[in-house]
Amino acid sequence: MSKRILVVEDHKDISSIIIKYLQNEGYEHILVEDGLSALEAFSENTFHLVILDVMLPGIDGFQVLTDIREISDVPVIMLTARELEPDRIKGFDLGADDYVTKPFSPKELMRRVKSIFKRVYNDNQSKSLSFREITLNLGNMILEKNGESIELTSTEFRLLRVLMENKGIILSRDQIISLAFGYDYEGIDRSIDTHIRRLRAKIEDDPSDPKYLLTKYGAGYMFGGERE
Repeated sequence: MSKRILVVEDHKDISSIIIKYLQNEGYEHILVEDGLSALEAFSENTFHLVILDVMLPGIDGFQVLTDIREISDVPVIMLTARELEPDRIKGFDLGADDYVTKPFSPKELMRRVKSIFKRVYNDNQSKSLSFREITLNLGNMILEKNGESIELTSTEFRLLRVLMENKGIILSRDQIISLAFGYDYEGIDRSIDTHIRRLRAKIEDDPSDPKYLLTKYGAGYMFGGERE
């Protein structure tokens, strides 16, 4: 069955691009342009994902998300032009699964959509994730590099799984924490840096010049892709 997505965006130039890419991927969609219409559409239809702008006429995206979370755990990706960390954290605290800051690449948005579908709806039936010489076995939490096993802690496994599932996408520390642990995680975001260093020591040929776990300064981390 095709996945149905609710798109809540009042800027037609942005929504038209989103809809074009959703159609190209074979997703069904319903587009609304304000918060009240979003809640009406959500109450009258079944959706597998919501792409929700923060700044909307009437009630804003945060209130829409709050109302949705009272009745549903459907995945929600927030779209926001706001760059302040408190706004991003507020979205996660209210139950957002991911966020994309405007202006954004529609191709990246589609990759985030697919990543959520794989995680939530088990669209990816593979029991392993592979990239170059590395294979992460999801069943036994064992990492293999060139056929040799590398043991991981549960935290390292969660982090690496999230990064590999989002290969080529830059994830902030907040996003990594939310995807790997949920937002009730009691650690601080900088602890992610320590875990990344430990992972690099295990999987990189030269941890000081990584080719798998890349740092995107000022933005976060990315698995794979081109180096800066």
